[in-house]
Amino acid sequence: MNARIDFLGLQAFLAIAERGSFQRAAAQLNLSQTALSHRMKKLEQDLGLKLLLRTTRQVTLTEAGAQLLPRAQAMVKELAFSFEELRQKGREKQERIAICCLPTLAVHYLPSLLREFHLNHPSVSVRIYDNSATEISELVRNGTAEFGLTLASETHPELEVKPLMKEPFVLLCPKDHKIAKGEEVDWDDLAGIPLVRTSRQAGNRLLIDDALGPRRDQLDWRWEVLHIATAVGMVSAGIGLTVVPRLAVDGIDMGGLVALPLHNPGVSRTIGILSARDRPLSPTAQALRALTEKIVKADGLARMKPAAAPRRKRA
Repeated sequence: MNARIDFLGLQAFLAIAERGSFQRAAAQLNLSQTALSHRMKKLEQDLGLKLLLRTTRQVTLTEAGAQLLPRAQAMVKELAFSFEELRQKGREKQERIAICCLPTLAVHYLPSLLREFHLNHPSVSVRIYDNSATEISELVRNGTAEFGLTLASETHPELEVKPLMKEPFVLLCPKDHKIAKGEEVDWDDLAGIPLVRTSRQAGNRLLIDDALGPRRDQLDWRWEVLHIATAVGMVSAGIGLTVVPRLAVDGIDMGGLVALPLHNPGVSRTIGILSARDRPLSPTAQALRALTEKIVKADGLARMKPAAAPRRKRA
């Protein structure tokens, strides 16, 4: 049986019983004494019992009122605890968000991006999943992360991507390598040179393979690694050369290495924001997404400068 509970009446009863006065109870509830009396009368009518005895000097509890008081107090206390628990969960949800980012982009963008975000949202904690493009898609799709900064090549029906910028791939090689004498490199110039490439698990590998087509099989892919940082280390050690996104080497200590543009064909990747198609972002995540778009777009535009006429290639 579902009995209707008069919460306003219970609130009035508790205020009067605990303060011993209609006047003090009305002031505590910010009600007129007439409104308070009306609530009590309605509660007593619903119960069919008298709960209070009111005289000109005092208010006392009837036997039924004395029985109801500790139960009502316990119920209201438990209800208040439950409401506070839910409020806390709501605050925690708004103050903790998770996003995804490709490792090369995370190193380049996130330090300054999150520093600026923290200035306006100092109480928000952000968890970063710096994973591969495939892993980012799954984390965004299953709701673990609110959005991802990744390759703009997603085709899953539950996800949508907003392109932000294009980034070229470059050849990374030692400064004293024979191929570093020119300002740019033709893919045909790499024939016979040991190369380091990332595994098929990485989205960059697929982009390069697709751009080269059958020509990729004519190159000496001597080594295969999972992470770009490993490939960079192998180039530093003189083991081979590698092809990486431009941002992977921007801002790092290149030491004795140089990054050269590639052409015939020029290969690039499109960077974008990945999100779930039918799942709205939390307000805090919306603010972080807007800031991410602003910074990445601005950086992309800054990189789109007219290229200087290339020098004559070496003989």
